[in-house]
Amino acid sequence: MKRTRSLAALAAVLALASCGRKTDPRPAAAAPVVLGPENLAVARDTTLESGPTISGALAAEREADVRAEVGGSVVSVSAEQGQRVAAGAVLARIDDSAVRDQYLSARAAVRTAQENLQVARRNTERSERLAQAGAVSDRDLEAARASATSATGMLADAQARLATAQKQLDRTTIRAPFAGIVSERKVSAGDVLQPGGQLFTVIDPASMRLEASVPADQLGALKVGSTVTFSVNGFTGRTFEGHIQRINPSVDPATGQVRIYVSIPNAGRTLVAGLFAQGRVATESRRALAVPATAVDQRGTAPAVLRLRASRVERVPVETGLHDQVAELLEITSGLAAGDTVLLGSAQGLSDGTVVRVRKE
Repeated sequence: MKRTRSLAALAAVLALASCGRKTDPRPAAAAPVVLGPENLAVARDTTLESGPTISGALAAEREADVRAEVGGSVVSVSAEQGQRVAAGAVLARIDDSAVRDQYLSARAAVRTAQENLQVARRNTERSERLAQAGAVSDRDLEAARASATSATGMLADAQARLATAQKQLDRTTIRAPFAGIVSERKVSAGDVLQPGGQLFTVIDPASMRLEASVPADQLGALKVGSTVTFSVNGFTGRTFEGHIQRINPSVDPATGQVRIYVSIPNAGRTLVAGLFAQGRVATESRRALAVPATAVDQRGTAPAVLRLRASRVERVPVETGLHDQVAELLEITSGLAAGDTVLLGSAQGLSDGTVVRVRKE
């Protein structure tokens, strides 16, 4: 009985203590927003460049389509695609049977004409001596001289025919026009060719050019010799440099673009024809504080960024300058300092004052 009264008293004390407690009216703190490295960028001093953007394709500065100059069947092919050849190297041979017969005939005609000329000259000399002695009439002397003149003309004609036959014979041997690489082979042994048929394409990879287009409204920023920096498909992370060699004097009416030709040294044979390239004609370059262009919100009356400081988001108005469209960077002239962290992508939807925790990978 005594034990029961003690338990009841203890319960009453606990009930009174519970009634005396006060409830905390403050809400629980919001959990921080977790951001990954892809949502952050750091303002850094870097080199910014501006100028007209370009796009185009690489082509060999020296390229030749080797074509047949005489008809006939192909006897042999000595070069394959991708093969390096020296200037004058034999690429293929065409059957020269008919052409060689013409050459031999022309050569025999030259020898005959030479002998006839020698005989005509001796007769002329003999007639001149006899004419001095009064033993030959003037008429006979004139005839001897005319015969020598005719023989001279016949020799010249025979020599011209021989030179033509020699050229035709030489054309049956297809040679590389310059040192380079065979990029295309369109003929095989046994093919029958007509004059003008394409056989090979030879390019010189030591020097390439970029054939690119620039909007016509940016033509004033272009001049021969200007530096062009560009990237090429297949060479991730690498940039190349060339100089404007020529500017087309007419605008393409269909695209409103102006064609430019950029010379590119390619001593290492790294670049190949046909690759797509895009870049910029560098008209202005300077060191400046910059952030990714996507980090700057320019929808309001003044540009602003979301800066992360002491784990909280704060909206900071900034002033911008040079826009590097190729690197996708924007110069910040005021509002940020080097090393400040700004938000990118979906993180730009956070409100001012939001607590942030950065996820470490």
